[in-house]
Amino acid sequence: MTDLNNYRKTYERGVLLESEVEQDPMMQFKKWFYEVESFGGVEEVNAMTVSTIGLDGFPKSRVVLLKSYDEYGFVFYTNYDSEKGKAIEANPNVCISFFWPSLERQVIVKGQAYKVSEQQSINYFDSRPEGSRKGAIASPQSQVVKNYEELEKRLKDLDNIVVEKPVNWGGYCIEPISIEFWQGRPNRLHDRIRYSLIDKMDWKIERLAP
Repeated sequence: MTDLNNYRKTYERGVLLESEVEQDPMMQFKKWFYEVESFGGVEEVNAMTVSTIGLDGFPKSRVVLLKSYDEYGFVFYTNYDSEKGKAIEANPNVCISFFWPSLERQVIVKGQAYKVSEQQSINYFDSRPEGSRKGAIASPQSQVVKNYEELEKRLKDLDNIVVEKPVNWGGYCIEPISIEFWQGRPNRLHDRIRYSLIDKMDWKIERLAP
């Protein structure tokens, strides 16, 4: 057994008080996002972990990139026929989380995922670099392939071809019902402020014990 008991640190880089948080959790998220970005130390501030319940009944988490957010929720893009796409189709209840160690912060979001409009997906797909657009077409995401050379060949076959967004590729918006903001504090007495949706844009704000 590898003993990790000595992997410890003291959290002292911030506080999170009910008297100081925004009343709207999306505004609080925006505030934290730009504070982390300005502080530095996180290579991809928009990296988030998406957790779904798979068709096999097991939860699965993977890191994707947040591409936009607004008062309606958090948007990312994927192949709808991928493992995560099929999981969301069967059960749209998902969880996403952000971990920003430079400021000792986490954000945990529970919500439901739904497809964004086709036009929104097209607009984003067309904004991607050519290699990324062709890679999305060349890769049969989550399917078993023989080797890496097979993928390279599929990509090369798209040389000199103008590609359009595949019908099975697009965005999901995760509409939150709960957003928790976690701020590390000394002696394990971390701050946990949870926003719970009551009705439409009305949120209840509560402190959770660490």
